Amino acid sequence: MPRSVAAHRQAVAELLTAVTARKATLRVPLMDALGKALAVDLHAPLSLPPFANSQMDGFAVRSADIPDGGAKLCVAAPVPAGAAPAALEAGHAAPIMTGAMMPEGADAVVPIEKATPGTFPDPGALDAEVELPVVEPGTYVRHPGSDIEKGALALAAGTVLGPSQLGLLAALGLGDVEIREPLRVLLITTGDEVQEPGTELAAGKIYDSNGTLLEAAMRQAGLEVVRTGISDDQPAALLAVLQHHVGDSDGNGGGDNPVDVIVTTGGVSKGAYEVVRLAMAEQPVEFLHVAMQPGGPQGLGAFNGIPFIGFPGNPVSCLVSFEMFLRPALSHVAGAPSPRSVLRARLAAPLTSPQGKHQVRRGTVADGVVRMEGGAGSHLVHALARANALVQIPADVTELAEGDEVEVWML
Repeated sequence: MPRSVAAHRQAVAELLTAVTARKATLRVPLMDALGKALAVDLHAPLSLPPFANSQMDGFAVRSADIPDGGAKLCVAAPVPAGAAPAALEAGHAAPIMTGAMMPEGADAVVPIEKATPGTFPDPGALDAEVELPVVEPGTYVRHPGSDIEKGALALAAGTVLGPSQLGLLAALGLGDVEIREPLRVLLITTGDEVQEPGTELAAGKIYDSNGTLLEAAMRQAGLEVVRTGISDDQPAALLAVLQHHVGDSDGNGGGDNPVDVIVTTGGVSKGAYEVVRLAMAEQPVEFLHVAMQPGGPQGLGAFNGIPFIGFPGNPVSCLVSFEMFLRPALSHVAGAPSPRSVLRARLAAPLTSPQGKHQVRRGTVADGVVRMEGGAGSHLVHALARANALVQIPADVTELAEGDEVEVWML
């Protein structure tokens, strides 16, 4: 009986739970934290804004100096952004720039367009006056802590650090941040038929796209990736590669920077000669079929105590497997990467899906409508490259009409 997509995703998450629990934390520069999960609750070391400042280009005033009918005030020295101004004397208005610090005594800003004249006087002008309308206290003033108060929770542990979050940390004056140490993944492509891109293609061979596909997806998800090159279809050769990077069952080898997870592509089906299945014969690894198309054949377990995940060899199956199983599991147990955005979209054309299999089609979403890119085949890399979404067709759905709504995961 094939395993459901949800059950296999949960199994992958359970496999990774112990690994993520023992990972340390790292303090890194802000830009190195992009896409990573915050390790600890972070409280604001200062208020934002740290001082009262002007929301507009205009005149900083004492609101009490302007009666209901307006008033003419003497123009004080201008206040540029970044300056510490002198206190504002009664009966005066200080030209002030957006973001500039409010002078002591000023409690409101009159926008320049409401002043008469509607331009700032020459800084060297003597005895300049400006006519201003009545203004309420606090008008166009950004008060200290109006964004966040000093000591308040700025970001909770587990928050995925994107551009907005890193911008907040920079605004709070932080140059580095403590993150959860990312998982280190050993990625192995298998198959006698594949060779490295950039070489002359031999007869009967294909270029390895899986390695690039998965490494890019993993790095985008915040993982550290160790590539081994392509392993051929000899189980002994694959075992030698694994033992070189991981070590043997007695704990020998593996180097000074061990990997946390092993991911292979290819060799997990039920064929007579599947190199990954054969190499894992003495290991606690289960090879099974998930009720999903593409990406049905899967492997899951451990090699010499290191969590092992075996993906199928067709390129689309490989990436779909990552998106359906490994990426969501990482989001769940490690806090990063962020889950894919899930939307509803209307089908541009009818489609059919096999009974009992969760089908994952590739599509392009625009203006709430999704159009399929290519067919259901697991080798259609060009169609995958055109797609911006994975279209989810549940296992109990066999036919959908044009205009029917489907769930899409945005890539």
